Amino acid sequence: MRDASPSSLDAWLSRLEAAHPVGIDLGLERVAEVARRMGLLDGPVVGRVITVAGTNGKGSTVAMLDALARHHGLSAATYTSPHLLRYNERLCLDGHEADDASLIAGFEAVEAARLDGEPISLTYFEVGTLGALHAIRAFSPEVAILEVGLGGRLDAVNVLDADVAVVTTIARDHAAFLGDDLEGIGREKAGIMRAGRPAVLGSSDLPASVRSTAEALSAPVHALGTAYGVEREAASWRWWCDIGQALEGLPDPGLPLDNAATALMALQLAGIELDETACRQALGSVVLPGRMQWRGAWCLDVGHNPQAAAYVAGRLAERPVAGRTFALLGMLGDKDADGVIEALAPSIDAWVPVTLEGERARSADELATRLEALDQEVVHCDVSPAQGAAWLEAHLAPQDRVLVCGSFFTVGGVLAAWAARAQTETDDRPSEGMT
Repeated sequence: MRDASPSSLDAWLSRLEAAHPVGIDLGLERVAEVARRMGLLDGPVVGRVITVAGTNGKGSTVAMLDALARHHGLSAATYTSPHLLRYNERLCLDGHEADDASLIAGFEAVEAARLDGEPISLTYFEVGTLGALHAIRAFSPEVAILEVGLGGRLDAVNVLDADVAVVTTIARDHAAFLGDDLEGIGREKAGIMRAGRPAVLGSSDLPASVRSTAEALSAPVHALGTAYGVEREAASWRWWCDIGQALEGLPDPGLPLDNAATALMALQLAGIELDETACRQALGSVVLPGRMQWRGAWCLDVGHNPQAAAYVAGRLAERPVAGRTFALLGMLGDKDADGVIEALAPSIDAWVPVTLEGERARSADELATRLEALDQEVVHCDVSPAQGAAWLEAHLAPQDRVLVCGSFFTVGGVLAAWAARAQTETDDRPSEGMT
């Protein structure tokens, strides 16, 4: 007898977290079989599929692709991971987070399929991915933009064939699963490419294995700096490419311009004729929480490897302040903490390490030890991102600023605390007509 299905999204997520013995189990055999049972492999799921892999830059590229598609009048769906505050963030349909009912319907469809015959064990991410694809198929967008969770070749997202494959950057991350060899990591990321279909390379510094994978598949290669690129101007920038018209006077989206250029190239290769006005509007309005997100004197960025940290440090250096720059740092245990600290150090005056929850997390004390070994000033340690942020709020001078960084959990913890405080302040405000 089957267990009764959970009735709420939170109950479903709790069940999924406990259902598989490991959180990550790379491989497509299990997930592809369930996808087949669900009918997800029977013909096209959507009009066009753009799949985005890479170490850094995936989230911003997906966000800009989504904004560009919708400003060109196309219906669009995005699937990303992880989330900051709500699981619903992972699936967006025409710019709106999926509601609980749509997500639950997807989970129920996956559960029915995985038990239809010999039961198949799936991870939290695999169920989430198949559930999202079920919801996307029901929505039937003109463009589906899918972010790879880990790697590429063996990631659950790769169960669908990409019409356009994008590889943003390659760096060392998730070493326990992908190793430290950049050529090997590049081959894994390039595993989203398909024979004869366009491959967009979003960095001029990718391992040779990425291009060689494309060439072995006869996938046309469109590389940053060769097939398309960025020219910075005084207050705007210009996008050029070798197969279409250049776009002039584009606004800075507050996200990496290389990723903006890559999004433009991928959308054009998906068969969309780019309109200059629509592109300006899209890039001028795109918002991506947790990526160089400014809230007054606070900057929040989820970057958690040295390459991402170096980008953040460079952006901070472009915006000097009269006061001090503090970093509220929380990191997971499997990340390169020393590399992140060394990359950020030129732009940071003092540090507040915090402890994250979960078995994979590092303690604030361990981070403090690493910081001090690297001759960095630690002014305070705290038990959580929320507590660390509260301490900083009480001790900042008017001209100081704060970088919240190191993990989705660090940024999410601070954003959640701010949201809870805003809700409390709203609840405590007198109702209209009261004195």
